[in-house]
Amino acid sequence: MRKIEQIGINAADRERLERFVRDRNTPQKVVWRARIVLLASDGLTAEGIAAAVDKSLLTVRRWRRRFVAKGMDGLLKDATRPSRVKPLAPEKIKQVVHMTLHAKPPNATHWSLRSMAAAAELSYSSVQRIWRAHGLKPHLVETFKVSRDKNFAAKVEDVVGLYLDPPDRALVFCVDEKSQIQALDRTQPGLPMKKGRAGTMTHDYKRNGTTTLFAALNMLDGKVIGTCMPRHRHREFLRFLRLIDQQTPAGLDLHLIVDNYATHKTPAVKRWLKAHPRFHLHFTPTSASWLNMVERFFADITRKRIRRGAFKSVAELKSAIMEYLENHNADPKPFMWTKSAGQILEKVARAKQALESQH
Repeated sequence: MRKIEQIGINAADRERLERFVRDRNTPQKVVWRARIVLLASDGLTAEGIAAAVDKSLLTVRRWRRRFVAKGMDGLLKDATRPSRVKPLAPEKIKQVVHMTLHAKPPNATHWSLRSMAAAAELSYSSVQRIWRAHGLKPHLVETFKVSRDKNFAAKVEDVVGLYLDPPDRALVFCVDEKSQIQALDRTQPGLPMKKGRAGTMTHDYKRNGTTTLFAALNMLDGKVIGTCMPRHRHREFLRFLRLIDQQTPAGLDLHLIVDNYATHKTPAVKRWLKAHPRFHLHFTPTSASWLNMVERFFADITRKRIRRGAFKSVAELKSAIMEYLENHNADPKPFMWTKSAGQILEKVARAKQALESQH
């Protein structure tokens, strides 16, 4: 019988190989590989090694060559194998990307993985890999609104100037109304969260009335002056202005950033502002509510306290809102505006250019 060419191993490698064989925690594939090398170093025949380790002659010869070529690392690390998945042709990838960007399925508004797989004659996973590699997400859509206000630039510069460089001896407030907050109660009690299951609540609800939250966010320290009223007419807005007047130091000017809602511009409001010269209203551009930082506060209170709440009455809803305001004001954290007016105007100009090029 043919002998395997004897392998020469030094004392350190032999000791390490023998330790692998003795150690119960060594993976079995490493154990039989080490035994192949040890037996080959003793000059045992290929058939004898194969019988001793219960492996094929091909396996014995492979691991002997691996040890000769790469030493101990060759035994411990498996050689990388080519993927069983046949790579997609570049033409097919381009086809999927082009269809995703420039075509629609005949019976839907956007492609799904399965509809694209059927149209491109590919597997579900292949389409998934192409979309992931090119950052394509046809199932998502984002909303936007570009302001058409003729005085957009001037208003942006005015409001952002108050954020980044407020005037001396003055306070800047972001003021708005969160109207039609519904006191919703669930038709059935839900189940609490437990391990392996989220909390539950019924999809249907009972309407118990509405309220409107008037809020003024102090850009200096993040505190909020707020109150709830049944409606949001100019009368309620005037009552809220009086509340702001009462809760702020008399010697400071007040710069209020508000939107273009009609109740902010009525003759009665203008007369009141004229009688209170420390109040200065600054209007955001139309369709640019994102410029008013109190909207960020409204998003927080909606997400944290209102959306998943259950309220049996308007009074209960108002109590929850005012309790949230008290807790917020006990440890306020101001929102920091970072974008300059120039950066905003450049981005809006790019958006307009992109829209015009598409249409």
